[in-house]
Amino acid sequence: MKAFEVLVTQYQGLVFHVVNRIINMQEDKEDICQEVFMKVHQHLRRFEYKSRLSTWIARIAYLTAINYSKKYSAGMMVSHPEDIENYSFTDEHPGRLLDKKDVTAYINRLIAQMPEQYRTVLTLYHLNEFSYQEIEEITGMPEGTVKSYLFRGRKLLKDKLGIYLKNEVS
Repeated sequence: MKAFEVLVTQYQGLVFHVVNRIINMQEDKEDICQEVFMKVHQHLRRFEYKSRLSTWIARIAYLTAINYSKKYSAGMMVSHPEDIENYSFTDEHPGRLLDKKDVTAYINRLIAQMPEQYRTVLTLYHLNEFSYQEIEEITGMPEGTVKSYLFRGRKLLKDKLGIYLKNEVS
């Protein structure tokens, strides 16, 4: 039990990051994180060492969150917009949303408003530092799709931040 407690302590941040980008309600996030660690505990003996333990745990977190989202948010999931180049995060001016000292919160807010696929891939790649192959294992998306979503997600962020920076200089 002590070893599992160490495992939970070591990976709780990872699990929360993955779940946090898919699920909106705080209470649900906590329940899902607990469910993830229950699944890890139940299936730990099945871990085959074909990938890193963090990749395996992140995949369980991802699939658990996606299944929960599909089950309880039918029709409410953000899908991939057809006109992604014209996708708008919010109509509010960033200056009203952002105190200059809180850029990170603003970026997180922009990421939270992105389609689920982009949020997930950006988080796994940049925050959790998983490779393309690991993200493919976690999400089940082909590596090319992972790269495409990562590229598009970065472009959306860059464009939105460019608008903010342009308005800041003016």
